[in-house]
Amino acid sequence: MKIAVTGKGGVGKTTLSSVLSYLYAKEGKKVIAVDADPDANLATALGFTDSEIQGMRPIAEMAELIAERTGAHPGAMGGVFKLNPKVDDIPEACSRTTAEGIRLLIMGKLREASTGCYCPENVFLKRLLKHLVVERGDVVIVDMEAGIEHLTRGTAEGVDAFIVVVEPGKRSIQTALSVRDMAKGLGISQVYVVAGKVRNEADIEFIQKHIEGMELIGSVRFTDEIANADMQGTAVFKSAPSALKDIAAIKNVLDSKVSEAVKH
Repeated sequence: MKIAVTGKGGVGKTTLSSVLSYLYAKEGKKVIAVDADPDANLATALGFTDSEIQGMRPIAEMAELIAERTGAHPGAMGGVFKLNPKVDDIPEACSRTTAEGIRLLIMGKLREASTGCYCPENVFLKRLLKHLVVERGDVVIVDMEAGIEHLTRGTAEGVDAFIVVVEPGKRSIQTALSVRDMAKGLGISQVYVVAGKVRNEADIEFIQKHIEGMELIGSVRFTDEIANADMQGTAVFKSAPSALKDIAAIKNVLDSKVSEAVKH
């Protein structure tokens, strides 16, 4: 199972990513949780302590490693460097593991992603993500910023479920529609929506009405439990039982849809 999760900041995509990671790990599956959001909050949601997080270094900032593997130093543009660097050892060498056995990889920010920067760090990160999604048998869950800059067409083809988390509000909906259009450009035809921070049925109806061609597969209720988990720095799946229940239902829908797609 390879899942990409995106959405406007603050809608609950990191909560969804962390709890899905936990649920798959609980089933005994090998899980790699990838933080591809520059804000890098997935470590907190997975329950790492502040001191542990301070020692975590995003892969994009590992200049010596990137130079060794690509043949060029980060920040360099043009020139000659490897477009297919060795990355198969990175998930084990550069990850941290939770008590539940979830491996966390922090990617870091793509350099000038919006300008299509063709530089060693971008090549290295995108090659690593393709390796994770296309070439490994693990469950891989990628928590991305409100866009899909880390994905290439070759990587997108390996994603089983592309999810946009949306909260009740027009700005969040607009972000989802933009992501949908970008996804189509990479050949992703099916984009699922999860409603986040839902207070009542009216919120769900609002989102359902405006998502235009995307399928709503579940919702996560707005509760103080999630906010408290964030303030206390505890894992969401340990501190927010309502979110755990909601996301378990979403996981069941995902598993069913992916299984059905495989049959066809």
